[in-house]
Amino acid sequence: MTFILEFRERIRSFYGKYEAYLLPVIKFLLALTVFLLIDQKIGYMKRLNSVPLLLILSLACSILPVAVMLLTAGVLITLHCYALSLPVGVMMLVLFVIMYLLYFRFAPRCAYNALLSPAACMLGIPYVMPVAGGLLQQPLAVIPTICGIITYYFLKGVMANETSLGVMGEDEDFLSKLREIINQFAGNREMYLVIGIFAAVTLVVYVIRRLSVDHAWTFAIVTGMLIQYLGFFIGYTQIGMSSMAVQLTAGCSISALILLMIQFFFFDLDYTRTERVQFEDDEYYYYVKAVPKRYVSTGEKTVKKISGSRKRRENRSAVTREEIMEDMDLAVDDEEY
Repeated sequence: MTFILEFRERIRSFYGKYEAYLLPVIKFLLALTVFLLIDQKIGYMKRLNSVPLLLILSLACSILPVAVMLLTAGVLITLHCYALSLPVGVMMLVLFVIMYLLYFRFAPRCAYNALLSPAACMLGIPYVMPVAGGLLQQPLAVIPTICGIITYYFLKGVMANETSLGVMGEDEDFLSKLREIINQFAGNREMYLVIGIFAAVTLVVYVIRRLSVDHAWTFAIVTGMLIQYLGFFIGYTQIGMSSMAVQLTAGCSISALILLMIQFFFFDLDYTRTERVQFEDDEYYYYVKAVPKRYVSTGEKTVKKISGSRKRRENRSAVTREEIMEDMDLAVDDEEY
């Protein structure tokens, strides 16, 4: 256990020392991953399917605020949808405008949620997002997470029906095609299930982790994962998606491990050394519960190399100085005499 704690402190120290260099690298890798996923999944506009272009955009996003990365991803998705068909592009543009207004109004500092939630859905571990948001952020952080979920399910529907959406029949006009897209998107019951459970889990986890009880974060993680597992299991059964049970179990298990790692790095407390302090002033009594963080100092080893020849040279130099001083004393004595 001591080795693990020392390893964590070394990681923290390394990141704190080189944060100015590591943060742009992390943003570059995140932007490149998001842009490549967009190109791979919905690369309908061939002009944008260029790795050098995506590298340039990722490099620009690495030195700019995260909101710029989110905006760039939205523009790329809208252009790809427009290349498929005009109604799909218009629908995607309207959705992005609404989501951006909600994001900038309620949670302007949680752009990472909107970027990571679609990626987590693709990886099969979206269950991390609501619990992590409740642990590390405010309840309003669920808004950009939901925006990412909406984007994911809209694009999932587009990819599933790209053949019919990309071709407009002779008896169809723009409004009728747009109405068809809206009906397909609005009828996605799985999306509503995910949004409802994510919003509830974020609020519950946030309330539990703020309680003044021992192991509050652990209780919050366990409660959040249980609510998600039971909620999705029952919900999938009701909407006719019982085949998702295996994926749900695997995803929740992996998500729980990731959340425990997040707790280890951000909220690892030693409850065996809990202290309770009471004091007062002219108006109030104060009851304070102090729980120390689990911390192990990493000692730095200094290796000192002593060279024998250097030591002999230093000794010879010292002897020579002594001889010089003796000669000076003798010279002074002779002069006085």
